[in-house]
Amino acid sequence: MWVKFMDVPDGYAAETWRELFNQEALAVRIVPPVEVGSMRDAREIWVPDGKTHVAREVLNKI
Repeated sequence: MWVKFMDVPDGYAAETWRELFNQEALAVRIVPPVEVGSMRDAREIWVPDGKTHVAREVLNKI
């Protein structure tokens, strides 16, 4: 099961967050808007349900 962790302003920021979380061995899903858009559209970042505490710890490190 996946849970929504955060919203980001665009696809470029989403890719940056994905790389950061992947460096900490945390799987991430980026959910684009329903209608097909560009990289400028907002995205949602989802993490596994049991790993939200790990994602919060990564944010605390920054």
